[in-house]
Amino acid sequence: MTARRTPAEYFDHMYADAEDPWSFETRWYEQRKHDLTVSCLPRPRYRSAFEPGCSTGALTSRLAQRCDRLLAVDIAAAPVATARKRLSDQAHVRVEQMRVPEEWPAAVDGPFDLVVLSELGYYFDDAGLELLITRAVESLEPGGALVAVHWRPAVAEHVRGGDDVHRRLGARDGLARTAHHQEEDFLLDVYLRVPPPARSVAQVEGLW
Repeated sequence: MTARRTPAEYFDHMYADAEDPWSFETRWYEQRKHDLTVSCLPRPRYRSAFEPGCSTGALTSRLAQRCDRLLAVDIAAAPVATARKRLSDQAHVRVEQMRVPEEWPAAVDGPFDLVVLSELGYYFDDAGLELLITRAVESLEPGGALVAVHWRPAVAEHVRGGDDVHRRLGARDGLARTAHHQEEDFLLDVYLRVPPPARSVAQVEGLW
């Protein structure tokens, strides 16, 4: 199946004009959003994580502190090179160029106990987003976490809005939402793959 998407050339042009076209390094908005994303992770540590659409690795570097092994990928060569340089001292992190969802990590890399979809789902049409969600869920081990965070305002180059991405995730069988953070700018949701039944952080620690 071939997913229709925002053309790959769009990303090549963006990174040709600037190494950090979305200002991940300098905008407080981005830094705060990334900190919130990592703070919402329900476990203190993860065995094996996957971050498709990693861009220059700004969020990747934060995730790396919570993971024993992390695979981060992006469709464009320029941000992959930047992310590799940023994370070159992190032996447990691998950064690859990959065209998701048609390409997906080999079985030897999974299953994952964490998949992070950050600012990615709105680049795909219905078929592409369906394939992305399906592969993300199927690559999660039972009880594994899927974290999604997406910009909400309309963008001409986006195929859909962030709200629609999260509606489709929320309707997917096999996922139970355990955390929801909503602002005017973005949505952040945490899902667990079920079964087993999803439990809150406090339940896992035996507080109730």
